[in-house]
Amino acid sequence: MKASQINRGIDFLRDAGREASVIGWRFFDWLAVVEWRRLALTWLIVLVGFGMLDTPQPAVWFIFLSFGIKVLAGGKRKAELQAKEATLQANVATLERRLMEAKMAALQAQVEPHFLFNTLALIGQLIETNPPEAARVHAHLIDYLRSTLPQMRARDGGTLGKQVELSKAYLAIMQARMKERLKVRFEVPLFLHSAPFPPMMLQTLIENSIKHGLEPKIEGGTVSVRAFVADAALHVEVCDDGVGIDPHADDGVGLANIRERLQLLYGAEAELLIAMPPGGGACATICLPYKMMEEA
Repeated sequence: MKASQINRGIDFLRDAGREASVIGWRFFDWLAVVEWRRLALTWLIVLVGFGMLDTPQPAVWFIFLSFGIKVLAGGKRKAELQAKEATLQANVATLERRLMEAKMAALQAQVEPHFLFNTLALIGQLIETNPPEAARVHAHLIDYLRSTLPQMRARDGGTLGKQVELSKAYLAIMQARMKERLKVRFEVPLFLHSAPFPPMMLQTLIENSIKHGLEPKIEGGTVSVRAFVADAALHVEVCDDGVGIDPHADDGVGLANIRERLQLLYGAEAELLIAMPPGGGACATICLPYKMMEEA
């Protein structure tokens, strides 16, 4: 019985010692970062409190010890706490950046296989019906992959000029498929070719325009790509004269993908706008902050 009581007493003292150590370190950390003005106010409150109890000596000792700790060790401890906080913030920023990169990679991966699978399916169909045309589309696909895969995997996001080249390579394959039903027009000034622009977005808009606007139209039509700067924003516009869009329809996978990627990259500074011109067809415009490559 006595042994158990002794053990309980030892456990109690051990727990009390750990708790006292935690409280002591918290008090030490508080002394390290508290301003002198607030510390002086604390001294005054403690002194008045113990003075009202006619026992000023504990207050004097508290003031003396806290002053000594603040002067002798407070600066070093404050620097340690600041370094720890900076490390935590850096780790959080690194994790957030890696999470964003992972999301971007996942979103981009949704786009890349879509076009490749469709093109491979087209080649397989043409092998049976038109072998020479299948060979030409196959050659276009090789050229496309050779020139665009580095851009699709690039971490720096690429430039508008590179995305225009990518889109032209893509359109060469689509024209091999649609023949005279697909016409293309580009109006992108050379000085905008160096402007940063996220990869695969322009091609996604073009692909969406062909799939939903021109392919359902018997005679086909024209895809127009235009870029300009207005109010410190880069506007990249893809328009078609196809069958138009349903204003009440939800975004498909491609447009939803673009909206989410713009949100991740630019927040509220970028947007995707969908419009129906009076003459028919549809226009999709990406608006994002305009920066030259040197500034970016």
